Amino acid sequence: MIAVTSGSGPPVARAFHRLLALVFLVAWLSLAAQIDVLIGSHGLLPVAEWLRALSVQSDVGFAELPTWLWWTSSDGAIRFGTWLGAVLALVALLGIRPRLCFAVCLPLYLGYVVAARNFLSFQWDNLLLEAGALAVFLPADRRARWVHVLLRLLLFKLYFESGIAKYQSHLHDWHDGSAMRYYYETAPLPALLGWFAHNLPLAWHAFESRATLAWEILLPLAIFGPRRVRLFAAAALSLFQLLNIATANYGFFCYLALALHVFLLDDADIERGRSFFASRIHLPRLARVQAWLERVRTLANRTFVVIPERAQLATAVLVSSVYITLSAYLGVATFVRPAPEIETLQDLADVAGPFRIVNTYHLFGHITRERYEAQFQTFDGKRWAEHDMHYKPGDPARAPPYVAPHQPRVDFLLWFYGLGVRVFSARAYPPPTPQYVAVLLERLCDDPAAVQSLFESELPRAPTAVRIVFYEYRMTSYAERAESGRWWRRTELTSTPAQRCAPSSYSQAKWPAY
Repeated sequence: MIAVTSGSGPPVARAFHRLLALVFLVAWLSLAAQIDVLIGSHGLLPVAEWLRALSVQSDVGFAELPTWLWWTSSDGAIRFGTWLGAVLALVALLGIRPRLCFAVCLPLYLGYVVAARNFLSFQWDNLLLEAGALAVFLPADRRARWVHVLLRLLLFKLYFESGIAKYQSHLHDWHDGSAMRYYYETAPLPALLGWFAHNLPLAWHAFESRATLAWEILLPLAIFGPRRVRLFAAAALSLFQLLNIATANYGFFCYLALALHVFLLDDADIERGRSFFASRIHLPRLARVQAWLERVRTLANRTFVVIPERAQLATAVLVSSVYITLSAYLGVATFVRPAPEIETLQDLADVAGPFRIVNTYHLFGHITRERYEAQFQTFDGKRWAEHDMHYKPGDPARAPPYVAPHQPRVDFLLWFYGLGVRVFSARAYPPPTPQYVAVLLERLCDDPAAVQSLFESELPRAPTAVRIVFYEYRMTSYAERAESGRWWRRTELTSTPAQRCAPSSYSQAKWPAY
């Protein structure tokens, strides 16, 4: 048993290991549920085809695209990888060799981040990799203050850089108090309470806009303060993330941020929390399971190789120096204009960049004021039928759902596609069609079973044509909802030209019998 001392040490490390493992588990299960439709052979961005096309280019290789899928990218391999990651996360969650599990999860997850391209291009995917990389160096059996400092630095970067991005918004919407007036309505995947938050008074939105700006720029300074100041920051920032969870769906992001808040606590705080819950939850069978797990953990975590202190010190100095230097350089290069040009550091950043273990964060730098949604339609020769996706706004009478910590990647990414709609003098023009949308339209024509999982209703087996209709969505007021029963009101803007479907050669045998 390790004695509890003041400051951040083994109890904090163990708590973070468990929380990070839980986030990894959710990330893996979420990815496993949709990996086929994302990058499978019948998916929207088939990875095997992409890598095969790149393999003939002499200037593209593992250093530029570090994914293990270069060596095997069959449907079976990409499915197996997600379940292997889930098993590793579960083992880490049980406290069995968590650092080793994270060390294997990192290249495994990075492989999907690279291979899935736009679908795993979100800042929290990078945040998971960066947190996981630091967790590999975080021991749970001894104090390692330097790793705790680096993880606090990561937490500081997450909030402070996002605050600076808001401060530099070209719309000045956080300064004038207008940002939160549109935030809940235009969140990529709104949640039910977001509708109620949107309908709060304008004075409140003005207050929370300016408060958020101050919250993210000033409060992160407390991360490096004394215990009481850090505890205040932990409470305030946790409330901030809980409000995000209540009003919108951001996958596992908010939960990962909450896990990083553990480094605002001391060991004694962790132990007091454990004692509080242990005194109120006492199940004999659970106690026996915990005792058995403790024996397994003790056996599995037994150290067979002792790393010399000099090697530990050298590792600490090297990792800390590189991480702090790159973090500072990338932060200045991103947010300071004109950016400094330091050739050596830029070369180092170029080498490290593809591995995504040192990143910058700029969440919600400015808030878009319109919500344009792409609705997929099929034509059967007589009429057009609209097909709602599971989680993004569709039927105006459907309440905004809760889906986080699962992140439906296609639904989420289509929000960015809708932002490309151009409106000039009351005329709207559809945006350029990205590859995954073009493939989705093709699948709706000739292989609807491959994308059926994305849609609520059954897709027609052999449509005559397909198209995308774009709507502007606005949240209704209390009065409008009472009158119509709808959560949204929408206005049709434009549509893509109808795309004729070739006579289908799609085998009926691919469809399950009904």
